[in-house]
Amino acid sequence: MNGSGATAVSALPAAHERFVTCADPEPGVRALVADSWRRCAASGVRPDGGDPPPLRRTDAELDACRRTHPLAAVLPLFRELLGSGAADDGHVFAVGDSEGTLLWVEGDAGAMARAARMRFVAGAGWAECQAGTNAPGTALELGRPVQIVTGEHYSAAVHGWSCAAAPVRDPVTRRVLGVVDLSGGASIATPPALAAVRGAALAAEAYLAHAAASVPLLGPDGCARVGTEPADEIRLSALGRDGVLLEYGDRVLRLSPRHSEIVLALAVARQGMTGDQLAVDLSEYEMPASTLRAEMTRLRAVLGPELLGSRPYALLRPVRTDVDDVSRLLAAGRVREALDRYSGPLLPRSEAPVVVEQRRCLEQQLRAAVLVGGDAGLLRRWVRATWGAEDAAAWKALAHTLPGGSPQRAAAAARARALDPATAVFPQLRPHAAVLQRSRS
Repeated sequence: MNGSGATAVSALPAAHERFVTCADPEPGVRALVADSWRRCAASGVRPDGGDPPPLRRTDAELDACRRTHPLAAVLPLFRELLGSGAADDGHVFAVGDSEGTLLWVEGDAGAMARAARMRFVAGAGWAECQAGTNAPGTALELGRPVQIVTGEHYSAAVHGWSCAAAPVRDPVTRRVLGVVDLSGGASIATPPALAAVRGAALAAEAYLAHAAASVPLLGPDGCARVGTEPADEIRLSALGRDGVLLEYGDRVLRLSPRHSEIVLALAVARQGMTGDQLAVDLSEYEMPASTLRAEMTRLRAVLGPELLGSRPYALLRPVRTDVDDVSRLLAAGRVREALDRYSGPLLPRSEAPVVVEQRRCLEQQLRAAVLVGGDAGLLRRWVRATWGAEDAAAWKALAHTLPGGSPQRAAAAARARALDPATAVFPQLRPHAAVLQRSRS
């Protein structure tokens, strides 16, 4: 974390104490966290950590649930994307059901032992109303990816941990099936960790969609499909663009930068958002309610009431984005086609938190796939693109794929050294380690 982040974290214990004693958190606490603390207090959760989360299932019940749960099918995928680096990185990954009961908890032995002491174990209930503010429980409560660091947890017993989690939805009904989580130390309190769980959830949804579909993952035009494409689907194109191109039926709309951010936030949330939730996604700073209402009024005039709803704010038709297309191609192992479809970073000039998170997540998924794949052609394309031109690890990976003595090999190695002499090492990494490596540089 940078200095400002460290200062905010150091202030959390005092803010937590103030809330516990006065029901009034310090202004520096994120609105998402303050709202969660209020829900926890209303639910009667103890903030001192003296009442651990309940064990909701016996061993026999847990085994039966695991055998029949829909996320059992994607557990190997989660292990590959998130769990394979856990033993080396000192963290755990967990998968829970839609009610917040943990079904699988795996990872580093030491971290597992520490997690057990606060009852972060399979069979325990980590819904927000049972365990207080925590990433898996709060992600289920809000229906979107969440990161909770150290003192943001409502229970003092969890203040030594940071966690990031994302809900996993049925790709057809959009019903929440469960949640996937990373928990650990400083490496989990970073944007790449949140991007990792978000990417794992998207990959799981793509896998489930592909398994359930009776048609190929890609349609005749090469676009990713989930079953039969609805005739009234909203199509959003936002990669490599400063504004979203929205297509619906025979309508084609080019949205302003702010309207683009709003539409993308609603596409990510899918189930709808309150004004407060949307404001958090759009800006790191407090956004006046009147400003947001005015923007939504202008956007409704552009889209029409048949596409944009309120109370909650939501897009009223199925949505598909070019971000979804690339993610699904990656989940299917079609890296070359994913790179073909990746026309650039998502809304590259946007600083809206939801866009920044989605942008990092997709870029890191794609980058990891290109690096780990070791395909010289894909690596050349990556380093020749604007977004990969200064990627020292990619240049080093390219050098390793070229024949010994090749002038191109020497040039690629020299470029890698020039960019970063200390870390220009080909990352022979598992996908999760590749996603998180930037947090340690």
